[in-house]
Amino acid sequence: MPESPNQSSSSDRPNVILICVDQWRGDALSIAGHPVVHTPYLDQLCLSGARFTRAYTAVPSCIPARAALMTGLSQERHGRVGYRDGVPWDYEYTGPTLAGEFTRHGYQTQAIGKMHAFPERTQLGFQNVLLHDGFLHHARVRERDIGLVDDYVPWLRERDGADVDYFDHGVNCNSIVARPWDKPERLHPTNWVVTQAIDFLRRRDPRKPFFLYLSFHRPHPPYDPPAWAFEQYLDAEMPAPPAGDWASLYDRWADPHDPQSPVGQIDPRWLRRARAGYYGHMTHIDHQLNRLLEVLHEFRLRENSYVCFTSDHGELMGDHHLFRKSLPYEGSARIPLILKGPRTSGIQAGSTPSEVVELRDVMPTLLDCAGLPISAGLDGRSVLPLARGTSAEWRPYLHGEHTTLGQSVQWLTDGREKYVWLSGTGDEQLFDLEADPQERHDLARDPAHAARVDRWRGRMVQTLRDRPEGFVDGDRLVPGRPVSPVLEGVLRG
Repeated sequence: MPESPNQSSSSDRPNVILICVDQWRGDALSIAGHPVVHTPYLDQLCLSGARFTRAYTAVPSCIPARAALMTGLSQERHGRVGYRDGVPWDYEYTGPTLAGEFTRHGYQTQAIGKMHAFPERTQLGFQNVLLHDGFLHHARVRERDIGLVDDYVPWLRERDGADVDYFDHGVNCNSIVARPWDKPERLHPTNWVVTQAIDFLRRRDPRKPFFLYLSFHRPHPPYDPPAWAFEQYLDAEMPAPPAGDWASLYDRWADPHDPQSPVGQIDPRWLRRARAGYYGHMTHIDHQLNRLLEVLHEFRLRENSYVCFTSDHGELMGDHHLFRKSLPYEGSARIPLILKGPRTSGIQAGSTPSEVVELRDVMPTLLDCAGLPISAGLDGRSVLPLARGTSAEWRPYLHGEHTTLGQSVQWLTDGREKYVWLSGTGDEQLFDLEADPQERHDLARDPAHAARVDRWRGRMVQTLRDRPEGFVDGDRLVPGRPVSPVLEGVLRG
């Protein structure tokens, strides 16, 4: 009996699936030793592939992270050094995009979920986009009806009533307020992404390999997982978030009456609920990814597919009295990165490469996995050799930054140490990530470590020397420069 055309591909070229979640910390996998969250199916993916233990996002917020993911460029090249909505995707660099390269080489390309580009229907090289960016605040106001730019909301209304809205439960998309999802689980945005992916696998062109981008809005707030996922963490034993000896550094920005404030100590009861909602989202996503992988197996596609799992940034979730992202600390800037390939891929099962990798590396990596030429001029590099256990000369350290709280927060890390410089105040920090992975102790305060601080400061001077903000004068860093050349996160110069 002949095989169903939907169950095999006539092409020998591998399929590639990129899964990007939103706001998932790099330590939040049970296989990584997290004391609370349970991710059994992602753990399985790690055991059959490579888990990069020092993966970072250089500009830890949604839009600039996606710019790196889709272009393979550093922030100095793609130009986004902070968060700003409504900036058209027409950066000065007009080179290829990740999806555009797959499309150009004959792949069927599909994106489902969050794009966070502007205008919202920008395809970024995909042949088709099914869009759900979350709340799309500016689109809701401009278009009057979010259904004009969002594909999830019309789908939801077809199934649950014309007057149904994504915001019926009243929980904001950057709030620490948490509650269970108010509709049937099958209607949750997380389920929608996987449902649409399964439908794509059913109706795709079987003569072509495919590049499928699944972009989940969660575990980003609102913290509204299904009740079963929320409740399983409410009574879990949760260690207190770490509070560094430097935590008062950001106190001036605290607002105890704002549930969306990125700084401040909150009532332990509400923090417990927020953490239950956050971890509940993770376990819900974990189960839905298993649903997808089982369907891949049923369609006989799993053994000829690469799967890459990552996040745009993390979530501080109370670490050092901080929340959300944008800052350089491990809860915000370190992300998960997992790469699994076919048995013939050479990827070492269960390996944990420790090189410092970044979102800019995803584009060349996936092109390499597919056997496609890697575009010239990218700042990222393929991590496939690292996943195969091949020694390779790698970047000595990573430069990251973000405009936030009225200044530019600059940082460098080699995965063992991390140096932070705040352009507004001139404050410096140094952390020993091997001895102090939770960044509790700021070594820059200790004269005994002055030589280490000097070494990292010199590297930062070299990194920022030609920047238009004027952060460097001669051989010294200059604090207090106005951030006007960086127009709310868009580098000009």
